[in-house]
Amino acid sequence: MASAPHGDTAETGADAKRRPRAPITDAEIRAEFAHHDAAVARVNNGTFGCCPASVLAARSRWQRLFLSQPDAFYFHSLQPGLAASRAAVAAAVGAGGASEVSLVDNATTAAAIVMQHVAWSFAEGRFAPGDAVLMLHYTYSSVKNSIHAYAARAGATVVEVPLPFPVSSPAAVVAEFRAALSLARDAGRRRVRLAVIDHITSMPSVVIPVRELVAICREEGVDKVFVDAAHAIGQVRIDVRDIGADFYASNLHKWFFCPSAVAFLHIRKDEPIASELHHPVVSSEYGNGLPMESAWIGVRDYSAQLVVPDAVDFMSRFEGGIEGISRRNHEKVIEMGRMLAEAWGTFLGSPPEMCGSMVMIGLPGCLGIGSDDDGMRLRDMLRNEFKVEVPIFHNSRSAEGEEMAKDANGDEVTGYVRISHQVYNVREEYEVLRDAVNKLVLDGFSCSKLRPSGKVLSH
Repeated sequence: MASAPHGDTAETGADAKRRPRAPITDAEIRAEFAHHDAAVARVNNGTFGCCPASVLAARSRWQRLFLSQPDAFYFHSLQPGLAASRAAVAAAVGAGGASEVSLVDNATTAAAIVMQHVAWSFAEGRFAPGDAVLMLHYTYSSVKNSIHAYAARAGATVVEVPLPFPVSSPAAVVAEFRAALSLARDAGRRRVRLAVIDHITSMPSVVIPVRELVAICREEGVDKVFVDAAHAIGQVRIDVRDIGADFYASNLHKWFFCPSAVAFLHIRKDEPIASELHHPVVSSEYGNGLPMESAWIGVRDYSAQLVVPDAVDFMSRFEGGIEGISRRNHEKVIEMGRMLAEAWGTFLGSPPEMCGSMVMIGLPGCLGIGSDDDGMRLRDMLRNEFKVEVPIFHNSRSAEGEEMAKDANGDEVTGYVRISHQVYNVREEYEVLRDAVNKLVLDGFSCSKLRPSGKVLSH
């Protein structure tokens, strides 16, 4: 059985982990990420993640192994390599073994696998027309689209949980979830077949009390729970057995140092419908279980899925491994978020305990962010004129019965930046963002100046 290629010799991920390693230095971190554009203040790890040079080198070795002898690669190297990656994921998330883990391209693919089964359940009469699928208002757009494309089209009623933002505590999320679940059940006349719960919402970024929400679903008779944890692995500690969802998916290319695109879908070992879930791309492995179906969807580049053990090896060079990295990232992103909030006269969008390695900070209200388009145009401006890469969220919602939050000058805060912190980030990058926004305020800038001529916002 062939093992992972490592230079001129074969070495497994376990062998690499046992090698004595000195703790990584600042200079080595800079070298690992020297391929980043040094001219850009990159405070947006959350969208595309990052991949160190050592893991990229491992990926290149897998690619060369395939190109050198594709038949031998397919028959002798691919499946053992993918099995090693599944085992590494299982160990990282507390799964009951590699058989519970399927590797897929991204959390969007994982969602499609689950929603496809929901659609079949309606089509085959196991679900009744009108049965409900519950999701959070801030569920990621592609997952929302998957719910509508598969479940709603097949006959499901889709109910959204209207989360408040800014959010003051986990209790506020729990209260909204209970209320929406009651609505979805429609006084007991309707079955809730699936609840889709984010572990960490994307925009705005908030860590959701997922374990508590899953427990509520169990109490209230929800058939199945799918946790969309696209941002979670590498940001927060994960124990899938403790969380207790039926399906749990997370991207490995955002905060777990893998290249794009690789994610995992965890399905509980005792889940009776596991054998009924199938990859949307039907291949010769159809019917051999989702882990195998996902491990062969035709000829493609599998190298991103093969380097998970190398990413684990990279993280082991840091004190405390991935948990130490995520703890330090959390501390730093809160520190930088508070620095920006103080400089702009605003506030964080959620308390620190509801943040991982990302945090939302209110932008000065005078910038006049009145729509998603305004936010995107301002983001482009920060990238092009100030060399800062940061997502911007337009908030049109306030907590029920409350006014929109205001900044130190009394202006309504309608826009937020989402900053990230990863091991390559330095304080100076956040200062570039701070100074760019302060300059815009000083210059009297408003997003209205970026709108197409004659564009008027409707209310």
